[in-house]
Amino acid sequence: MQQPQFNVNNLGKDVQTHDGRLHILTDISMRINAGETVAVVGESGSGKSTLLGLLAGLDVPSQGEVWFEQQPFSKLTDDERAAIRASKTGFVFQSFLLLQALTALENIMLPAELAGIKDARKRALNLLEQVGLLHRAEFFPGQLSGGEQQRVAIARAFITMPKVLFADEPSANLDAATGKKIEDLLFELNAQHGTTLILVTHSPVLAARCQRQIQLAAGKIVGDSAC
Repeated sequence: MQQPQFNVNNLGKDVQTHDGRLHILTDISMRINAGETVAVVGESGSGKSTLLGLLAGLDVPSQGEVWFEQQPFSKLTDDERAAIRASKTGFVFQSFLLLQALTALENIMLPAELAGIKDARKRALNLLEQVGLLHRAEFFPGQLSGGEQQRVAIARAFITMPKVLFADEPSANLDAATGKKIEDLLFELNAQHGTTLILVTHSPVLAARCQRQIQLAAGKIVGDSAC
């Protein structure tokens, strides 16, 4: 029987506030297999982005465990989790998070250079061509439109050929036409590389394109179904 890529057991996340302990996620259990496309949906404040961060190893849970490829994230050091993120995962943020002092090409190359990949420039140029921005290679983020910046961010996320791509509201800050192109690009790259795609979205249309939807409400899973 195939081992799941992610195995999440009784996951919880709490934070301390002036009014006491706030439960952001409670008793989350699920499995995600390699190559799946999964949408995490729910109202604002339901814990979607927190769950994404825990799955990506950007944070550790207050209770329970996230196992990624049979490794428990919370038992690893910060450096060990960072090494896994650098070599096996990519992350597309809603606000792009490009480095303003670097060109589009340099932004894309950076994760590959940090990972010690020797053909970083060649890979970055190939990805720029794939996302239709080869002619913008030497442009800085401030010279690019929102849609172009997001395409650069997606290319950057794919440069290390990650096993998993996380996307947090990848088209929320874009107009409808540009957002559709970004969404198409995510699924095209996912299909070409066999990468697991886990995304947070408020869009029912985008969620319906995934193989599976996990619905959160008040920090708990209230639905988990195939699309």
